[in-house]
Amino acid sequence: MGDIVENESSFYSNAEDYWREVPPTVDGMLGGYGSISNIDINGSKAFLQRFLGVRISPNSPDPMNSSQFLCLVLKEGQGKTTPGCALDCGAGIGRITKRLLLPLFKTVDLVDVTQEFLDKAKTYLGEDGKRVGHYFCCGLQDFKPESGRYDVIWIQWVIGHLTDEHLVDFLQRCQKSLRPNGLIVIKDNVSYEGVVPDDVDSSVCRDMAIVRGLVSRAGLRIVHEEQQTNFPKEIYQVHTLALR
Repeated sequence: MGDIVENESSFYSNAEDYWREVPPTVDGMLGGYGSISNIDINGSKAFLQRFLGVRISPNSPDPMNSSQFLCLVLKEGQGKTTPGCALDCGAGIGRITKRLLLPLFKTVDLVDVTQEFLDKAKTYLGEDGKRVGHYFCCGLQDFKPESGRYDVIWIQWVIGHLTDEHLVDFLQRCQKSLRPNGLIVIKDNVSYEGVVPDDVDSSVCRDMAIVRGLVSRAGLRIVHEEQQTNFPKEIYQVHTLALR
């Protein structure tokens, strides 16, 4: 990242201050683009399907209760990654946990730097919130996931809040927390060239070459990559990376 982050302490504290002022709603989590939530979730489900061996019908309603969970899982051994426990990083109020992860996994943990968001998640998630294992209030630069706990670690729209060094370190800690055949997924905005700072929320947007370089530095490899489609043209392109 070079000189983009001149003061690491204020880079993190300014981001925390920004998110404290954001309303704990889906629209707040998406920066006023709440209308893209369904498109985002559907794209993410299709992406995960190839790894979990999970049957997802785009014409079916979200499998929002645990009684439907077992109907989704194909015969044992057909999917590469076990749909056991997932971690939602930068979880906010649990938008991704509710719509993507809880319908597919037996247990989900949430980590976010804003306590108000996690408090809201406990009601927002509804009945299936009983399958949440832990709510961690912590910045990812300091978060240490439990070794060998997770089948999937989902990191969406939050890597821009980490410096290069902290992102590499966090990915390395995530790798150690994976179960056999586990997967790390990054879904985030990608700039067209270089690093673009955002002084409003105290974050950065990196181009794909930089992201790939940081993934490699962390000792991980990209096993699959896709660009999210059907998002508004005025926002950055969004790429999803599966890492092992």
